[in-house]
Amino acid sequence: MGREDRRPVGMIESKAIGVWLGEQAGGEGPRRRHPTEATSERARLGRGSGQGACQPGWVPSAHDHDETRVDRWLWAVRLCKTRALATDACKGGHVQVNGRAAKPSTPVRVGDQVEALLGRRPRIVDVAKVIEKRVGASVAAGCLVDRSPPPPPKEEGPLDLARDAGAGRPTKRERRQLDRFRGR
Repeated sequence: MGREDRRPVGMIESKAIGVWLGEQAGGEGPRRRHPTEATSERARLGRGSGQGACQPGWVPSAHDHDETRVDRWLWAVRLCKTRALATDACKGGHVQVNGRAAKPSTPVRVGDQVEALLGRRPRIVDVAKVIEKRVGASVAAGCLVDRSPPPPPKEEGPLDLARDAGAGRPTKRERRQLDRFRGR
């Protein structure tokens, strides 16, 4: 295959010569694709947009991906509210994969142990399935095995309902505490 057989994808026409650049002598030139035609091999095989994960009833399986980024996985299994929070936790040194500090791009695989300090609570989970897209809570629960210690009990002591004389009206925070105490 000679150099003239290889043509770049975006051909341009030369007005001076009147032929497609890179065309062989006497050839017809490259065939232009319609904008709606599938251009990538993945799209031609039916694995592009509109297929697979976008179809209703799709449930991720362990065979979809061998590995994914730890920040994406933490977000996908709903341990972090946003992917940015998962990335920040990794950058801050709050995430470990198999006992080693993890960067956001650290790959996780089935069987890996992920330890993360999220919201002042240590979370220790094993990867049961690797997913990249955020899924519902019931599906996400099947993608991990939670080995975290139980959360500490909430410490709510008795509220001091007596206010000092001349302290003025209660603040918004104090009113909310009083409402919670009274069961409103």
